[in-house]
Amino acid sequence: MQKRSALSDALRKDRRLLRVVVPMGSFARQHTFKIVPPLVAGMLALGGCRSAPPAGEHAATAPASTTLSSATVVNNGAAPDVAALVAKVKFAVVNVTVEQETQMPDSESPFDFFFRGGPGGVPQGPGMMHKQRALGSGFLVDGQGHVVTNAHVVDGADTVRVKLVDEREFKAKVRGRDSRLDLAVLEIEGAKDLPFVQLGSSDALQVGEYVVAIGNPFGLGNTVTMGIVSAKGRTIGAGPYDDFIQTDASINPGNSGGPLFDARGQVIGINTAINPAGHGIGFAIPSDALRAVLPQLVKEGHVSRGRLGVRIQPVDEPLAKAMGLPTPHGALAADVEKGGPADAAGIKNGDVIVAVDNTEVRHAQDLPRIVASHAPGKKVNVKLWRGGSEKTVSATLDALKDEDTAKGPSSPSTQQRGTLGLSVQDAEGGGVVVRRVTPGSAAEGSLFPGDVILEVNREAVRTSADLANKVKAAPENRPVLLQIKREGSTLYVAIDRSNK
Repeated sequence: MQKRSALSDALRKDRRLLRVVVPMGSFARQHTFKIVPPLVAGMLALGGCRSAPPAGEHAATAPASTTLSSATVVNNGAAPDVAALVAKVKFAVVNVTVEQETQMPDSESPFDFFFRGGPGGVPQGPGMMHKQRALGSGFLVDGQGHVVTNAHVVDGADTVRVKLVDEREFKAKVRGRDSRLDLAVLEIEGAKDLPFVQLGSSDALQVGEYVVAIGNPFGLGNTVTMGIVSAKGRTIGAGPYDDFIQTDASINPGNSGGPLFDARGQVIGINTAINPAGHGIGFAIPSDALRAVLPQLVKEGHVSRGRLGVRIQPVDEPLAKAMGLPTPHGALAADVEKGGPADAAGIKNGDVIVAVDNTEVRHAQDLPRIVASHAPGKKVNVKLWRGGSEKTVSATLDALKDEDTAKGPSSPSTQQRGTLGLSVQDAEGGGVVVRRVTPGSAAEGSLFPGDVILEVNREAVRTSADLANKVKAAPENRPVLLQIKREGSTLYVAIDRSNK
């Protein structure tokens, strides 16, 4: 049996790639984006470097328990005074170090060298346990020691430590996690009167504005890069609530979870993903998305969201013409869950949802975000296009099961013998979406992120818990038959767990 965690997978083979099809005139071109991985500590040591501050750099003294983003450093539309901005906010930006005990796999990998300490390191053969370290970034959002970072930075962490720019270091625990948005909140233990920064409005952010990223790329703490907002509302296939800020400010491994500041010194994004094939193309989670879930993460440790119970697809120009829509917009109800909120409200297959509570649904990907912004049990008005005219119905939202609720805010994810080796989340309207496939697992090569599992051995799958129960109950002596949906097509795959 191999003990593999989400953190191990991301660091060992770095397969957290997200496939996206971007229209290019009359044909489509596939691009691959990557969640910025936490950096393996010690990698720079292979070249004779260390992650300690460069010679001559002295620890600064942070002001006690104060908001650090009150000063405006904009100069009449010209480039901001970056030095003044950094001087105001740097005390609230932290380095995040994660440790986890893992087991070396039974087979060798070209990446194993990096997990043995490099030349002269302690041998770590197959099956042996060792501690693995990784580095990320984060920032303080209040004086009580709450730090925001990416969820993938702390996935499966046994211990978490936070280091400030003044060299103080604290132990921290994972207070809350939201895997759907890839956000996590840490709580520093025993810290008092810490400096913090304010959240700005990502909605008010304009394309072309200057932005500054501060973080821990390649273990080089307190690194500052500057650029502009290249685009907003980017969908890169990272999850159901994709809505990224694109920037050309340099973002690299180790920047994960770090802040993206506007010229006023307010956090308007959380650096999360890069395009490894491109230069100057990075992505940040909007601060407004963080603001909406931060109180729940601090108080409850997870996020409660509403659920409509409908599987959707985009409305292109031919569909719009066929349905009599004046312009291509809205979300087409491709499959309404029987007995779900949409079904109870009278929504039918083929309806186009164009608004929820007066919030326009411009694109299909807008609908999950809009619905999720409402609490379970909330009654919402859904405006539909049906048969050439608009119709409004009332729906009472169900609770969307949060995958972080069941496992708790800080429990590690491990692969058990006989399982498929998947990280999944519930899909709108039933089924589960594959978020990650563990390298070396039974499902590797057969399933991929973005696949939707519909059936196990001819039985319908409704939730992630349902999937786990059906796989567990399946006979070990024969492959598990799965019906999946991939890129709009339904197909079957058989997965043999006998040797895993």
